[in-house]
Amino acid sequence: MCEVTIFEVGPRDGLQNEEKFVDTDIKIELINRLSETGLKKIEVTSFVSPKWVPQMADAAEVMGGINRNPNVAYSALTPNLIGMEKAIASGVDEVAIFAAASETFSKRNINCSIEESLQRFIPVMAMAREHNIAVRGYVSCVTHCPYDGEIAPSDVAQVSEALLKLGCYEISLGDTIGKAAPGDIKALLKVLLTSIPVEKLALHCHDTYERALVNITAGLDMGIRTFDSSVAGLGGCPYAKGASGNVASEAVLEMLNEQGISTGVDLEKLNDVASFIKNKLK
Repeated sequence: MCEVTIFEVGPRDGLQNEEKFVDTDIKIELINRLSETGLKKIEVTSFVSPKWVPQMADAAEVMGGINRNPNVAYSALTPNLIGMEKAIASGVDEVAIFAAASETFSKRNINCSIEESLQRFIPVMAMAREHNIAVRGYVSCVTHCPYDGEIAPSDVAQVSEALLKLGCYEISLGDTIGKAAPGDIKALLKVLLTSIPVEKLALHCHDTYERALVNITAGLDMGIRTFDSSVAGLGGCPYAKGASGNVASEAVLEMLNEQGISTGVDLEKLNDVASFIKNKLK
């Protein structure tokens, strides 16, 4: 029986899209509840400028307020050196950096080219090594871009390889606007797996067109064993129109359970957490 890791991104990628500010206490309770479900990886927050993502303005308070489960790695998104310094000060277990496979998306999202974004991460990676903190890499728009249309798998491979060369331990491949079909996922992975070990790849599927679960199945067929998901299906990307709907962690877990795939996560507890946050966000 194969084992799969569910990388929970709800507290960060999920809540960042909420227009109304979510109270810090609610964020902390959400993370504490998730920590008791058996999840091993939880993305807690993002150390970004409050000007750009007001929802994450309380990043330090959230990271400092949670009850740490020793079996859980708590991560945060860190786009630059300032964010990295704040993340380290907060006691983060690991961090994530992000790039795009689309030049236009990169310029719209972080106001620089793909190459410039990678250069910006060099000092961030150096600081991570200095403090012995693992770094995960995100690649956006791995099959389709809201501006550039279809994305060539070779472009994704180039960015993914660059992030691995910088020192990322894993690359999360983001179907940012949810347009991928299983064939797209398999075609992408077929190219990537010629140069990247399968254990260094993860999938981040959006359910915008209700294809996330079949795309995850395609990833499973190709050997992927880590999948990002968001409790209660919270979130999307604020810089990509129509990118609402991260796939719900509980839906992914239910599907994996039906296939006899082990995750170590308790579905009943996860459903309870989903109910909790849905009620809080009404």
